Amino acid sequence: MTLLIAVISAVISTIIWYVKAPDDIMKVSSLCFIYWGASLMWLVDAVFEYAELRDEFFYPSLQDMLNDTFLGVSAVVLGFVLWVIELLISDPKGVIKNIIQNKKSEEN
Repeated sequence: MTLLIAVISAVISTIIWYVKAPDDIMKVSSLCFIYWGASLMWLVDAVFEYAELRDEFFYPSLQDMLNDTFLGVSAVVLGFVLWVIELLISDPKGVIKNIIQNKKSEEN
């Protein structure tokens, strides 16, 4: 489930990035890299888990699937939070800069 959730997030963010590709103002490419990196990580994890479990790999318990789903959603949310932090720091549209300047001009 973690791999599936990460790949779906990576594909969706890649489609959004591709549509907006010429002017990546909102840095969606960073979100793509985060999600594709997570997908690669979960793929390697799945390969090693399959090597260990063999046939049992294809018959997970309901508890394992629920835990994997929660972990996958948590990883996607964390990637999104990191992307938002990057946006707040870089402030590509100058929104935070304008707010700060307006507060300074109001004080004077």
